[in-house]
Amino acid sequence: MGSAEALMKLETRAVAAEKLIQLLKSQIQAAKAQGSMEKPSGELESLRAENVRLKQEISTWMTKLNEAEKKNGKKVFFTPTPSVSVKDTSSVSQPAAPEKQPEAASTASSSAPEKSEKKEKVKKEKKGGGGGGKPAEPEAPIDIGRLDLRVGHIRSAKKHPDADSLYVEEVDVGEEKPRTVISGLVKFIPEADMQDRMAVLLCNLKPSKMRGIMSEAMVMCASTPDKVEILSPPEGCKPGDPVQVEGFTRNPDGQLNPKKKIFEACAPDLRVNGDREACYKGVRWTVNGAAVTSQTLTDVNVK
Repeated sequence: MGSAEALMKLETRAVAAEKLIQLLKSQIQAAKAQGSMEKPSGELESLRAENVRLKQEISTWMTKLNEAEKKNGKKVFFTPTPSVSVKDTSSVSQPAAPEKQPEAASTASSSAPEKSEKKEKVKKEKKGGGGGGKPAEPEAPIDIGRLDLRVGHIRSAKKHPDADSLYVEEVDVGEEKPRTVISGLVKFIPEADMQDRMAVLLCNLKPSKMRGIMSEAMVMCASTPDKVEILSPPEGCKPGDPVQVEGFTRNPDGQLNPKKKIFEACAPDLRVNGDREACYKGVRWTVNGAAVTSQTLTDVNVK
């Protein structure tokens, strides 16, 4: 009785017995309709006796079935039919309905989408600031105002130990400590001319290693394929003085995001005009009201 096969046989016999009871019940009802219930015939009495016997047998098998299922750790789906006397033939008890497992399954399956929908809502709320926080500030327009251009003092410069075309410079940009800057100027500017001179530097590029040494800024130059000149700030400037461009609010990013390519977007409009003045979209760069200039180059790009 402990095996699955035995359980299946018990269930089959119980179902067959119930069907037979239903058949007997329908025959009894038919006999009642014909008026034969007033004077029971021998056949009707025989049916009643058979009905009672079958009910008792069903009750016995159901009890055995339930006990076997409990031993096997299964839920009980059938309730034993109570024994019925010969007098009580009009009512036939039905087996208890099985638990609605499909509904439980459907509830479980439907709860999964609900959970995923909740997760999606949480993600959307996080992206949107949850609705209760401050709205995200609109990004500033991409222009020279987002570049941190400052006056710097190149204290010293020497050739890179692992690259013949690079200088390693120590530059004061108005901060507590000087910055290390790598520039590819060896072919264009003698080492002696790199010492103790003023320059303009772009200070919010993401630091990057160049042949093993971290570069923390970029020296701005008037540039052609054959000649390069370091831009000169006006006389009287000190390290850290900001470069201003009229009409463009100076609001530099803490650090330029390389993926947004802000400097690359501004670069085509960085030029030296016919008067040797550094410009952005034709507007002069100034420090304390005076122009930033090249030494000799005109109408060339600034890099």
